This record gives sequence, structure tokens and C-alpha cells, in this order.
Amino acid sequence: MTQPLLSPLAHDAGERTLALGRETLSIEAQAVAQLVGRVGPGFVKAVHAMLNVQGRVVVMGMGKSGHVGRKTAATLASTGTPAMFVHPAEASHGDLGMVQANDLVLALSNSGESEELSAILPVLKRLGVTLIAITGGADSTLARHADVVLDSSVDKEACPLNLAPTASTTAQLAWGDALAVALLDARGFRAEDFARSHPGGALGRRLLTLVRDVMRAGDQIPRVSPAASFGQLMQEMSGKGLGASAVVDEAGRPLGVFTDGDLRRLIETGADLRALTAAQVMRPHPKTVREDALAAQAVELMEHHRINSVLVVDEQGVLCGALNTHDLMRAKVI
Repeated sequence: MTQPLLSPLAHDAGERTLALGRETLSIEAQAVAQLVGRVGPGFVKAVHAMLNVQGRVVVMGMGKSGHVGRKTAATLASTGTPAMFVHPAEASHGDLGMVQANDLVLALSNSGESEELSAILPVLKRLGVTLIAITGGADSTLARHADVVLDSSVDKEACPLNLAPTASTTAQLAWGDALAVALLDARGFRAEDFARSHPGGALGRRLLTLVRDVMRAGDQIPRVSPAASFGQLMQEMSGKGLGASAVVDEAGRPLGVFTDGDLRRLIETGADLRALTAAQVMRPHPKTVREDALAAQAVELMEHHRINSVLVVDEQGVLCGALNTHDLMRAKVI
């Protein structure tokens, strides 16, 4: 019987734990490294078949291979390849109807002899679907039925008993990722495409959120004319809460901007503020961003110039919005 790793009787339990952790990572890294030499014509054939399939890629696998298969299907789907996972056992009881003749089946099995998967292989072949196998059994039932076989065999599992699927499932996972990446590239899949399938994630927000989606508009925009008194300028800044105000011409185009920082610097000069106009205190040529630009571009502009707010203009250069870092943080763009 194997002694527990953290047995109170084993004074070197910590060292054994470290050794097993390192050995596990080493074995699994070696398993993946060995796959590099197996990437050849079969891999190219598999990618072309998956790229040109008229239907979907249906991923199948039992047990731990099934867990890897679910992840592979999710990765394919999120990178532009229509894919879904079908459990082989459920397929024998009706779910096989989800597989159509124009689909492609990607089957995962370390031994290639999974009973549930083997039972439906003849049916899949009668349907005429293309079958790609990721298996460590080169002469297995699955391999014999497959149109393409990707060899996921490993020298040994990382499990000390050489029983629990560890290195073998890591190899399967790596093959799935390799297929997904090759397909992503072949499809010309871009970061924007990835963002559209991940609208709730940070990348999706950065690549899909436009300035107009987060900016303050209408009466929320602080703005005054060049002739406005200093008191009117302060009232506009305080009332709108942006920490700045635009100074615009009669057409609504920004001529300048006045910020909280400008106010502090102006007070330090000892000037008679009541005698000043907006035109006299504004900073000309303010930084602006288009309303149809990505919000992430506004972030880059603000970070580059070390400013906390920016004015938003339309395609004619007319002021149509404003935003600050708090607006971008609320939208989770930063």
C-alpha cells in the first residue's frame, strides 16, 4: 500500500511532495514535447478537413478524455470553428441524431478502445462523416475507423501508479489546442472576432466598446463660450462633475479646455479670478477623441498625455461628448 504523502510518520513528506510535483510537470512537459515530432501530413489533413467541413465539428470522448473534449470543443467554438461536444454514451441513446452527414467527428480516447465510443463508430462511418482520432492506441478500434489519427501516446503517466490519466490527457489537450490555433490562423481570425465571442470578458470590452457607449452626452457635457465669466466657468465645472469644462465656439467646436489642475495652478499665481474670462484661462488645442473610436483608444490617449478627462467630437469636429477615467472604470474598460 502506498504511504500517504503527508503521513506524520514521514519526516521527509515535504521533500517527497516537492519531488512528485516537479516530476509530474517534467513528465507532462516531455509528453507534450514529444508531440512536436508527430506534427506532419496527418495534422495538415486534419486541419483542412475541419476547415472545410460544411457542418460542425462534433467532439467526443469518455471519462477524462471527455473532459478534455469539452474544453477542446469550447476552444474551437470561441476561435471561429463551429463545434460542440456529444457524450458517446448519450449518443447511443438518441443523441447520435445530433450528428449529421456533413459534420466531422473529433474523437478522443487514450486507449482507442472505449466501449461507448467503439459502439457508435460503425454508425458514424455509415453516416459518411469524417472521423479524426486523437488516441494513444495506434492499432486500436478507433484508429482503424479514423480517417486521420493524431498520436497522443505517452511513455508513462505522471501518476506514481501509472494509472490516473495525467500525461495522456495533457497530450490530448495539447493536440486540441494545436488544431484550434492552426484553424484560427487559417480562418484569418482576428482579435476583434475573438472579442465578439467573448463580449463579457475584459478583451471583449476593450475591443467592442466605443467612446460613444461610455461618454457623457447632451446636458451632461460641461461647456461654456469664450466670453463666459470665470464664475460661469466654475459653475459649469461644479455642476457637471467632470473635473473640466470645454470652451467652444459658436459652431460647438472645442477651442480649449479648463481643468481642476488648471484652477489650482491659476490660484497659485495670485491673479484676480473674478476679472477673467474662459478664453483667458483655457488651454487651447485640447486633446479630443472621435465618438466612433474604441474606448480603449481614449484610455491610451489619456495615459499618454497624463490627463484624466478628454473631449469627444463627431466627424465634423463638433463637441458631442466628454469622459473621464471614472467613466471608463465604470464601463470596465480599464
